[in-house]
Amino acid sequence: MRASLPMYDLPALRAAHGRFWRLLRGRLVDVGIDAPVALTPDGIGPAFWTAPDLVFSQTCGMPYRTQLLGKVQLVGTPDYGLPGCPPGYYASHLIKRQKDSRQTLADFAGATAALNDTGSQSGFAALVTAMTAAGITFGNAFVTGAHAASVEAVANGTADIAAIDAVTWQLLSTHTETCAGVETFAQTDPTPGLPYICSLSVDPQQVHTATAEAIDALPQADKDLLMLKGLVAIPADHYTAVPSPDPAVLGL
Repeated sequence: MRASLPMYDLPALRAAHGRFWRLLRGRLVDVGIDAPVALTPDGIGPAFWTAPDLVFSQTCGMPYRTQLLGKVQLVGTPDYGLPGCPPGYYASHLIKRQKDSRQTLADFAGATAALNDTGSQSGFAALVTAMTAAGITFGNAFVTGAHAASVEAVANGTADIAAIDAVTWQLLSTHTETCAGVETFAQTDPTPGLPYICSLSVDPQQVHTATAEAIDALPQADKDLLMLKGLVAIPADHYTAVPSPDPAVLGL
């Protein structure tokens, strides 16, 4: 059996993630669900998520609707209590250098955009959707491989703009120096947050109940570190209703 918590796996959070998993695993075992003692480091990607022995993981909304639909089951969506977002939803911050005088997304027509991944809801799909709504196009775009790398690209002038998951932005701002010299100037429309998932062979309702209980049982210090407020049940059709832009829109 395998499990992972890969989406917000900053070094400063790993001990808290471990404690969360121990609480969750104990509840899973109590209801007869076999679960690994330890989380799989770097347990991420379609091959891992669709493994028949997956007990628990977290994915992004875009790969869920484009690659995982019908191959995994939704367990629930963590609520991070983000301003301007319904429970369980999130948005992306649009970022720029603090010294950049541009103030609106429309001002970035022809600019260079940094993307963490073309399979990312927060770093790609949300940005393209906002760009389209603003009636602009970027002059250039490139993939950095991670939100933190996109922030660094904006900070060092390699890129002018990026869209960063609001949870990631807060965690990077709190636990690293990555965001120095960079600021947010707008926020994208909220979409369903990063869901917890399990394999088709596991009872998702049992995992949902165990997860909610584990979140409730976490010490407040760990809840604060992980930004966890609770667990929300968001229907699959709320995820599939979100647009999935073609990377070719940005020349990728």
